[in-house]
Amino acid sequence: MTTTSHDAVAGASPADSTITVVDLFSGAGGFSAGFHTYKPEGSDGSPFRTLAAVEFDQAAAASYAANFPETNVYAKDIVDWDAAPYAGQVDVIMGGPPCQGFSGLGKEDPDDPRNLLWTEYMRVVTTIQPKIFVLENVDRFLKSQQFEDLLKSTADGGRLENYELRWKVLNAADYGVPQARRRAIVIATRKDLGAALEHPRPTHSRTAQAQQPTFDEAEAADQLLPWEPVGKAVFDLTPKDAPVKDLPEGRVDEPLGVKLPGPFRTRELHIGRTPTDLSKARYAAISEGGNRHDLRNKWAMVNGEKTYLSTESWDGHNNGSGDVMGRMHAHRPSVTIRTEFYKPEKGRYLHPVEPRPITHYEAALIQGFPDDFKWFGSKIQIARQIGNAVPIGLGRALAEAIHRRLAH
Repeated sequence: MTTTSHDAVAGASPADSTITVVDLFSGAGGFSAGFHTYKPEGSDGSPFRTLAAVEFDQAAAASYAANFPETNVYAKDIVDWDAAPYAGQVDVIMGGPPCQGFSGLGKEDPDDPRNLLWTEYMRVVTTIQPKIFVLENVDRFLKSQQFEDLLKSTADGGRLENYELRWKVLNAADYGVPQARRRAIVIATRKDLGAALEHPRPTHSRTAQAQQPTFDEAEAADQLLPWEPVGKAVFDLTPKDAPVKDLPEGRVDEPLGVKLPGPFRTRELHIGRTPTDLSKARYAAISEGGNRHDLRNKWAMVNGEKTYLSTESWDGHNNGSGDVMGRMHAHRPSVTIRTEFYKPEKGRYLHPVEPRPITHYEAALIQGFPDDFKWFGSKIQIARQIGNAVPIGLGRALAEAIHRRLAH
């Protein structure tokens, strides 16, 4: 089984320091990219090598394979994946089973069949017996019956009794990501390794103020940086030209035997919708940090007619989400990037200044993907890959904590 470099994100590292990984429900590879971009101090490469990735969505699996060409990518249902060949060969298993059944945006149906996919994650853990496994999901997962079952499985006599769990809701913004994305992170450590791994300490804080430089290393280590504003981190760097309407034409490949559009680099994803004149008028009327409430009692000339910008439904709802038709704050992290970030009617996805929704390129940068990351699929498929990803900065923080634990 190879331990050579498995991606184009980080360089090689000495074989004796390699930490092997399996990435389940991998998507396009946000979690893996976070691990592979982590470089210990004094090293020119990452110690992490992903041996296998499992992803049912064909477009996402193709994107993963394009960016991590030496990883064995299984692009079918995890139910049919044989983990036995990796038993005893893997240090870390990570992944986020589909969360729609737990999410507050959905019906939160406890019988949603997608919820049961976490048991497939546990099947793989039981078979491979990694040193550490990391399970990522929406924060509501920690209140679910599935999480209760997971806790019971680590009790004496349970199938995971040889693991000790730590769980916490982490905010990606606390780790330098320009996005306030809260996720439940469960870390399990095999008991024969000693003390259980704790979650990484935050490096940033919403309440932190800019610090003066200090020459005291211990004092500097305790200082938290302010949250990263999305304007400075993303929008100051993206093109000022109007977004193009479509992906570049004429690119079709078969990376995993399935014909798909692509590959496209992140920097080629500055694509937008074709809004109606009414939508444009609404966008222009919403101030930075504002939302649908800004449209009340406002009129504009649209196609030569005086038109009311709000709707009866919006005017009648004073409660509910304040993010609908919301414009981002340039000086704060963005809201959570979801799979339909290109639809401002779905959340706070208007550009902080310009009268338009954010583009795929901007959403990918908010998630931490590099300019040269490769993507396969349609606009909708790529948007789903971006929105479902674990932010790379959060993955990198977890990778550092795991490396410190396993390397000593």
